[in-house]
Amino acid sequence: MDLLLAWPLPGARDLGAQLAASYAHPDRGYHDVRHLTEVLERIHELASHGAEFDRMAVVLAAWFHDSVYDAQPDAEKRSAAWAAEALPTLVEPAIVDEVVRLVLITEHHRPADRDRNGCALSDADLAILAAPRQRYREYVASVRREWAHVSDADFVAGRSAILRDLLAKPHLFQTRYARTAWESAARANVECELGALVG
Repeated sequence: MDLLLAWPLPGARDLGAQLAASYAHPDRGYHDVRHLTEVLERIHELASHGAEFDRMAVVLAAWFHDSVYDAQPDAEKRSAAWAAEALPTLVEPAIVDEVVRLVLITEHHRPADRDRNGCALSDADLAILAAPRQRYREYVASVRREWAHVSDADFVAGRSAILRDLLAKPHLFQTRYARTAWESAARANVECELGALVG
């Protein structure tokens, strides 16, 4: 898809182009244009299957959620800061605040059960975990490329901790549709990856 066709603020196309360019940076592995496209597609899928949320806030948050990504600490905070700086002249203050809040949620993916916007964005962002096996293998390989500067031992330790944290959750997804459609496949993929890592 032409990514800018999915940009929700036609009067601020330059900002959309800047964000698209950030996702297209050649140093990115997983958190790239393909990831953003898939997240936007999953947001549409959730909405089409009855999930209720503020579409403008969630879509804008999706665009900003990995707008800064360099495999360094606080990327979500820096992404949220970009949203806080760029959006005030374009949307209502309440939407700016909500976009910033939602971007920060993607650091840990633990929205409150009644947080409809947070649940939708978190589910769309984590939907890759439920991808078909070949796409999941591509995802795993691209994550490793993003962390190529980290030794194998440190990567295995860090990635294993993330996967164990995911599996320790009572459920990976928050919306009814995502739990029905994605939960079992996601758990199987994560368990398989963890098993391969720790041997």
